[in-house]
Amino acid sequence: MTDKNKRKRPLVADKRYPGKAKPKPKSRAQAKPAARKAAPARRKPARTKRPRRGGIGGFFAGLARWFWRLIWTITWRVSLVAFLVLGLAVGYIYTTIPPLDALLDGRARGSVTMLDREGDVFAWRGDQFGGVVSAESVSKHLKNAVIATEDRRFYRHFGVSPRGIASAVRINLSEGRGPLQGHGGSTITQQTAKLLCLGEPYDPSTGMTEKEYEADCRRSSLGRKAKEALFSMAMELKYTKNDILSIYLNRAYMGGGAFGAEAAAQRFFGKPAAALSASEGAMLAGLLTAPTTLSPTNNLDRSQSRAATVIRLMEEQGYLSAAEADEAIANPAQLSEAAEAEAGGYFADWVMSSGPEFFTRNTTEDVIIKTTLDQRIQRAAEDGLKWIFENKVRESSKAQAAIVVMSSDGAVRALVGGRKTKVAGAFNRATQAMRQTGSAFKPFIYAAALDLGYSPNDIIVDEPYCLNIPGSGQWCPKNYTKNFKGPVTLTDALKNSLNIPAVKVSESVGREIVSSVASQFGIKSDLAAGPALALGASESTLLEMTGAYAGILNGGSSVTPYGLIDLRLLGETEPLMGTGGGINERVIQEDAARQLVYMMEKVISEGTGQRAKFGGRQLAGKTGTTSANKDAWFVGFSADYVAGVWMGYDDNTPLTGVTGGGLPAEIWRETMSRVHEGMPLTDLPMLAPAPPSDFGEAQPVPEPQTPQPQGGGNQGGGADNVIDRVLRDIFGGGSSGDGASAPAPGFLDR
Repeated sequence: MTDKNKRKRPLVADKRYPGKAKPKPKSRAQAKPAARKAAPARRKPARTKRPRRGGIGGFFAGLARWFWRLIWTITWRVSLVAFLVLGLAVGYIYTTIPPLDALLDGRARGSVTMLDREGDVFAWRGDQFGGVVSAESVSKHLKNAVIATEDRRFYRHFGVSPRGIASAVRINLSEGRGPLQGHGGSTITQQTAKLLCLGEPYDPSTGMTEKEYEADCRRSSLGRKAKEALFSMAMELKYTKNDILSIYLNRAYMGGGAFGAEAAAQRFFGKPAAALSASEGAMLAGLLTAPTTLSPTNNLDRSQSRAATVIRLMEEQGYLSAAEADEAIANPAQLSEAAEAEAGGYFADWVMSSGPEFFTRNTTEDVIIKTTLDQRIQRAAEDGLKWIFENKVRESSKAQAAIVVMSSDGAVRALVGGRKTKVAGAFNRATQAMRQTGSAFKPFIYAAALDLGYSPNDIIVDEPYCLNIPGSGQWCPKNYTKNFKGPVTLTDALKNSLNIPAVKVSESVGREIVSSVASQFGIKSDLAAGPALALGASESTLLEMTGAYAGILNGGSSVTPYGLIDLRLLGETEPLMGTGGGINERVIQEDAARQLVYMMEKVISEGTGQRAKFGGRQLAGKTGTTSANKDAWFVGFSADYVAGVWMGYDDNTPLTGVTGGGLPAEIWRETMSRVHEGMPLTDLPMLAPAPPSDFGEAQPVPEPQTPQPQGGGNQGGGADNVIDRVLRDIFGGGSSGDGASAPAPGFLDR
């Protein structure tokens, strides 16, 4: 073999076809895959590790990554545990929430609804609840107003609104308050949870009052807010949205003692919650933020202004068109007549205080009380008092006045306890103020005398007169005019309100008899034991005095003033109790009572009470002004009604230029003239005395013996005729004055 053959290269595949170039690889787009042959799996490129940074920077970067992984691990695990605990808590609360029906009426006390003599509602007391309503049954305007005002996202949240809470916290902080002070960001569901006290019923054994318990329910703290959120979410699971809104509409306090929409609608507008207009619904919704302050019975203008704001919110949220909103603002809600009367004022307060406590002040039932009130007469009394103070009394005067109007059987038709008539729970000067009666007491002296046989034509001498009071010395009463009229009839002595004849008659008849007659007529307070009894040194209330005069009008039988006719539970037809007043036993003979009416008629027609005259009617009455002009009275009657008026200062400041025959008589006239509008003229039941006999002039009243310091006690006897009176005088009738309390020196009265 030669070397040439040794150098020849061996044949290979790419040399088999000389002259052809090696084919270039096709692009992926051009390459055709082999038919029905799967492409070999491509291997995932190995992950390349990012080179770690060295040095201090690398150390801190690694440390940060480690902390982030740690926080993430802790966070998702803690969140998982928190969600599990939250779910368990909400689930547990869910099982403790009672059925819907048990939550609609949450009052601890019952209500009292008062009807006037015609059966119309005029007052409410206690916690009013008009009945269960639902979100579907109330007026759409009320429902929309509540949502627009309290929680516009009510139908979109799960019981708690994080956005609302965040906004409230931001506002509170911007206004310089704590994050939980002021705006709360509470949803309607959360507010309902508060109303339910988070499911914790009131327990008296805790030592807290119900008011303190409710305040504790509504306090704001982080712990309380957390419980509130849990309870709200449980409620969202338990009830529908409309169920929650129904609970809220039934339990929310809306002012004026009204709990729930139905009670508030009846209380303020005299209509059911289903019939409320847009302006009325807006007013009730506006009360929810501050029910007492914004109550229309406290400040109607403020309540209407708040309602206008609510109407604008309803317009912004599409519940009202612009035209509807403008109409509602132009015609704001107005109170019903009963609501304008401020829940019955003094009369309702008196009925509540005079009724049984377990059915009035502390009732747990809903009670209906029918009363004697005549709203027409009540308005007449209020208007008469207002007219006098606006036209006859200086504007800066702090003097007060009270009025009572009743029938002759003691049924109280009107009662005003002070100049401010639109009140509730105020001091009632007609029933609570004990004041000296002055000469308004004198009719009971003459009632005792007439019952013992004295005549209105009997003569008594008006002259200087003194009594020796044991332990006090001499007491000499004076007339208001400081002069003496000499011999006068008993009728003239009464009509001119002469003090000395009154004292003489009282001493002649006997103080014990006078006190007994006054007490039997209804003056229950302790009567003065001394001779000043005759001048009205004793104290009484206007209600007692007016009731005592009613006994004179009805023919001499005492009465118990009353305002309650019957009491029954809501839904019941049979009353639980009836009236506690009316005509009682006879005190003096009917003829004596009629003669006394005759004498008292002269007081108005000819005497100190002439300012009380009106309309050509027969009227009878008596003026009264106490020592130093601290109290001024006028009490009198027509054939139809008895009325009493008192005027004075609460702090006993003397009245300036006022006597019972002045402003009190004018208040009486303005009241009674309004009361009698449209009524026929009716004569008084009076009996004129027989004229003197042919044997001589009218009999003189026996003069009482002057008491001596060593006298032996009260001996006031009585007589049935003139002979008896003369015999009594001969054998020492009258009063010795032992043990008598000394009246104030110079006691004057008229």
